[in-house]
Amino acid sequence: MIPCGEELAETLIRLAVLEDIGDGDHTSLACIPSNAFGKAHLLVKQDGILAGVQVAKKILQVVSSDLEMEVFIKDGESISTGDIALIISGPEIKILQAERLVLNFMQRMSGIATQTNRLLQMVKHTSVKLLDTRKTTPGFRWFEKEAVKIGGGQNHRFGLYDRVLIKDNHVDFAGGIKPALEKVFAYLEFHQKNIPIEIEVRSFQELEVVLSIGKVQRIMLDNFQPFTLRKAVDLIGSSFETEASGGINETNLVDFAETGVQFISIGALTHQVKSLDLSLKAIL
Repeated sequence: MIPCGEELAETLIRLAVLEDIGDGDHTSLACIPSNAFGKAHLLVKQDGILAGVQVAKKILQVVSSDLEMEVFIKDGESISTGDIALIISGPEIKILQAERLVLNFMQRMSGIATQTNRLLQMVKHTSVKLLDTRKTTPGFRWFEKEAVKIGGGQNHRFGLYDRVLIKDNHVDFAGGIKPALEKVFAYLEFHQKNIPIEIEVRSFQELEVVLSIGKVQRIMLDNFQPFTLRKAVDLIGSSFETEASGGINETNLVDFAETGVQFISIGALTHQVKSLDLSLKAIL
């Protein structure tokens, strides 16, 4: 069985530790006495939203049970340049082994949380919910999606297994909207699977077919412009959940959010984000 949730996170962290340390941190082993104990603090060098504190705690547990962490700023809280987010104490060699891993995870996650929160602030006058996508870094998806949640966004499906999402290529390969839906209904019934069904439509013609068939939870309106999106949302009404996708970014996000669509999925939440500037410094 594929691990998920916390179990998956720990598995990926163990792989990251193995990748980084290999057969030993030879620089630290050569420079630092094995019995030397010290402290280091996480220094914030850029304003934003902090994310990855609980992940850092898991990293320390994997690297050494002798490492301890004192937290001053929690996941999801605002940070400003000069803040001290946390202090790590324990064997100096182990602090150095954990240093880059903690920073790599927290900088990336904090960048995603900050961007997600910033976009949410732009549309807080509406009821729209911002979703991530599967446009994530292979092997890092759990952490990137967790960062979206910390920033106030919501997760779309995690992988191919937890939601049926009939997209344009599925429709084209299946021979159209109707045969694609019919095949999905038959497949789920045969395999006794009870998972949500979402279908992407590219035009009002495809939308009319979906509305006539029904039996889906959500309709994704792909590459609709705000004016046509509003018409589509009005046409769908409360019959199905509505989601907008395609070409949506901070320059046009507000226009899309004000159409009344319930969800907006933005791949850029995870694949076009710069890491936040954080640093781990020894306390002398």
